[in-house]
Amino acid sequence: MLNSWLHLVALIVYLGAIIGLWAILLPSVSAIEKHEDRVGFLARGLKFYNPLQVGALGILIFTGAFQLTELKAVYRELFVKQLGYQLAVKLLFAFLLVIFSVYQSMGIGHRFVRRHEGGDAVSPQELDSLIRRLKVAHWCIFILALITLWLGLGLRF
Repeated sequence: MLNSWLHLVALIVYLGAIIGLWAILLPSVSAIEKHEDRVGFLARGLKFYNPLQVGALGILIFTGAFQLTELKAVYRELFVKQLGYQLAVKLLFAFLLVIFSVYQSMGIGHRFVRRHEGGDAVSPQELDSLIRRLKVAHWCIFILALITLWLGLGLRF
């Protein structure tokens, strides 16, 4: 029971983080006029967002694996026959979701934050490129998260 609640809370935090990036952080960066302020604001926002997103996703993965163990116990020898294909498809999308989430957080966001904290200058063109990459990764993450959520709901019933 606790595992189910923890899974649900982690799902809400994860979806809230990716929606917050799209609905709050990125539009706020675009609204700031001064380039240095934009860079600083984005770095502070990503410094909070990156561990929140990756941490919630990690908890989601582990609690989902624990729930999968419970499903195996319920279905026993019929598990692969009744849920095998749907589980394989869900795990494929979950794997892609992890890859894109880690790419966005660590490959784009974390590198940018470290660069900013190291005192390196970021040109307006580099910042625009970074924001574009964040947006593209975000839409991939959002679509993969919805597909994975939908497939996960199908495993429960």
